Formats: sequence, structure tokens, C-alpha cells
Amino acid sequence: MTQPTDPVALTKALIACRSVTPAEGGAQALLAEVLSAAGFTVERKTFCAPDTPDVDNLFASMGSGAPHLVFAGHTDVVPAGDEAEWSRPPFAGEDDGKFIYGRGAVDMKGGIACFTAAALAFVGEQLPSAGTLSLLITGDEEGPGINGTPKLLDWALASGHRFDAAIVGEPTSRHRLGDTIKIGRRGTLSATIRVVGRQGHVGYPQLADNPIPALVRILDSLVKLRLDEGSDDFAPSNLEITSVDVGNPAFNIIPATASARLNVRFNDEWTPDSLEDRLRHEIAAAAGGAQHELLVEPGAGTWYLTRPGDLVDLVCAAITETTGLAPERSTAGGTSDARYFKDVCPVVDFGLVGATMHQVDERVSIADLRGLTAIYRRFLEMYFGGARP
Repeated sequence: MTQPTDPVALTKALIACRSVTPAEGGAQALLAEVLSAAGFTVERKTFCAPDTPDVDNLFASMGSGAPHLVFAGHTDVVPAGDEAEWSRPPFAGEDDGKFIYGRGAVDMKGGIACFTAAALAFVGEQLPSAGTLSLLITGDEEGPGINGTPKLLDWALASGHRFDAAIVGEPTSRHRLGDTIKIGRRGTLSATIRVVGRQGHVGYPQLADNPIPALVRILDSLVKLRLDEGSDDFAPSNLEITSVDVGNPAFNIIPATASARLNVRFNDEWTPDSLEDRLRHEIAAAAGGAQHELLVEPGAGTWYLTRPGDLVDLVCAAITETTGLAPERSTAGGTSDARYFKDVCPVVDFGLVGATMHQVDERVSIADLRGLTAIYRRFLEMYFGGARP
């Protein structure tokens, strides 16, 4: 069995599990084994929904009553791409003495290894007389985000768990471990615009209806659209066109349809519903009567913000005591599963340096794995020692 309190060995073992979303790949089975052996009550849950893949999830807990702290994370990873481009096999967990290489090294199997190692070392030495420590692990963060954390969190709440604080172990550090935590993140909405025309010969345009000019007008309008000026806590919302597709291999055919994909990262000026309404209005105005539709992807996530207070201060204090750094309290960047905790308990994202996530030769510093484990361990001592929210 992998030494569970060694984050380096555990990171390597997790990377070796080929858990490309939504596959479990053995990663959660490994965690279930080490957590069960340490006395955690472990429950494996598989959730499903129409037109989405089934997803394996894991919930482990030890202790009882308040305060209840939960570490959250995901074992699924994005594909490695062309494995021949990697200097080391992406699912081998090899190291060069300084870094461990592999898909998920920082996003976020390394983070899971660190909070698992810290939790096991903590409960093995000084389990508090009162309180609960849990791990909530999903396999659907890199996928649709439907059969993972939101359903597992709902199940935990329905089962009687009441959470007082949550830490999501996403990679938040920018340049040095501990230089940044996320106290909030913008929401995300993805959608496809589809314009419908009528196919025909380019030599007889009067007998066809080309959908591309209407799509170009729509995209031009969206590119110029300024959704807001930002808020006190967040940067301005941002819309990006991520794909344009006609699917026409011929030069002499006017296509029947044209489509584009977009993603919006939105701040607290918007909800998913109000943003969708604004996009529909903008698209309809630019379409000029052309037949069109906006297909919003399921799983749109709203923003979250944890106001400065006890949880944020305690995480920062643990970082400062361990590293000497005073972390920036940021709301920049993408979204995370922390958004699902926003109405349940205070939550922050904090983890490794994420510079190589989703890249070829994704890698994590061995020193940072040990450092992050020490920070998490110190936080647990402070939290269950009475300096808690």
C-alpha cells in the first residue's frame, strides 16, 4: 500500500491512475483504501443523468459533531494529448529529483495527495475530542460538472452532514507556494450559437440563404459587447468566442447552417439567468431576422465570494506561519467547485503553483508537495485547536 502520509508517494500513485474525465481510473479506489485503513468512514457514490456520463465520487469522514471541516477536490484529469510530446510518460508519475511529471500533477492530484496526507497525519496523532474532518472527492470537475460535486454535496447534506468550512485544493499559487489564495471566483457560462439558412449552389445565391453573414454579425456584436465595468470584488465579465464551425468542405456550396461556441466568465453583476437573457437579446438584435438559436450548456456555475473573516484569516495565518508569505486574496481566474459550497459554508480555494496545469509536461515541485502538506497540517491544528470560524 502507498504510504498515505507521504504526499510525494501518494501523488505518484494517483498520477499512475489513468483517470481521464469521466473515468475513475483507480484513483478513488486508491484513496478509499488509504482512508479506510486510517479509520475514515468511506462511501463511494456513482451519480448519473440523461445524456451525461456516469461519475464516481467519494466521501470520507472521521469524527462527529461541529466544527465540521471538509477538504474538496477532483481526481479526474484532462486528456494528455499527444503522449509522444511529453518528456516523460504522462501517467507514470516519474520524477527528476526536483519535479514529479504527469497529467494531474498540479490539477489536482498533487493537491489531493497533500490534504490527504495532512489529514491522515493529523488524525493519527491528535484527533480532536469534538469535530468532524471530511474529504469530498469528485470525478467530474473537468467534465460537465453535473454528476460530481453538486450531487455529492446534496447527498452529504441529505445524509445529515453540516459543514462549517471548506477548502478546495485547486492550484491557486502563482509563482511561489502560498503567494495567492482564492476567496472568490467568477461564474462560467458556455453556449453554442446556431444560425440556420438554406443550402444551395454558390452560382445561384438567390436560391439559397447563406447563414454565415448573420453569424458574422452576431459574433461582431458579441466581440464588441462590454458586459460590465467590474465590481468592488471582481474584474469585468469577459466573453470569448472559442470556436466557429460551418462544416463545409466545398468551395461551391452555400452551407445550410453555421455555428459558434462561446464562454463567459461573469462577476457578481450577473446570474446565469440574467446573463443568458442579455445574450439572447444581443444575438437577436444582431441576427437581423435570421433564424437562429442559443443552446446554453448545462452546468453553468455562478460566482462565489467568501468575505474576509475567520476562515480566510486562518488559512492566511497557516500559510504565513509555514512559508513567511502574506498571500494575496484573489478573485481572478477561472471557476472551481468551490462555487457549490457558497450557500453551504465559507469556502476558499488554496493549493499548489498552477503554472503547468493542462500543459504538456505538467509537473509539480516535490518541495511544494511537502510544503503544502505542512500548511494544511498547520491549518488543521489551528482550526481544531480553537482558532476557527
